[in-house]
Amino acid sequence: MSRVLKTVAYVLWICAISTPRLLLAVCPMHLVIVKGSVEHAGRNAIVRVQLLYPKQQGGDSSDETVEDGAFTLQVPFYTQSRHPVLVGSLAEKCNREPESVVISLLRGDQEYDRVSLKIKEDFTRPYESAYVSKTKIVLRGSDDSH
Repeated sequence: MSRVLKTVAYVLWICAISTPRLLLAVCPMHLVIVKGSVEHAGRNAIVRVQLLYPKQQGGDSSDETVEDGAFTLQVPFYTQSRHPVLVGSLAEKCNREPESVVISLLRGDQEYDRVSLKIKEDFTRPYESAYVSKTKIVLRGSDDSH
C-alpha cells in the first residue's frame, strides 16, 4: 500500500511541476487582415473572409455587414498544428498557416462576387503575427441589388 501511495504522490508531483511548462508551450495566435470596398452591395450584403489550409481544408472565417461600401475584416487563427510532435518531451508544432484566403460578397444564399488570394504572394507581414493584404480588394454586387 505504501508503494502505491508513493507512486501516486510522485505522479502528482511531476504533474504539478510540469503544468507551468505546458502552459508556456502554447502556440501564438496570428491574424489575417483584409481591407476593401464593395460596389453595388445592396441591403444586408455580407462580406465573408475564409482562410483555407493545405488540401483546401476550410477553416477560420469572419463576416461583416457592408456599411458605406467599405470593409476591414480580421480573422484570427492559431498557429498550432493539429498534431503535436513528440520528441523525447511534449513539444508543440507552431507552423500552421493558411495557404489562401477567399473573400466573398453574399446576400442571403446568393454569392455575388469572390476573390481568392494566396498568403505567400498577396499578403505582407508588417508584424510577425499579422498578414495584411497588399492591395485593397474590390467586390462587385448586382446593379439591381439596391
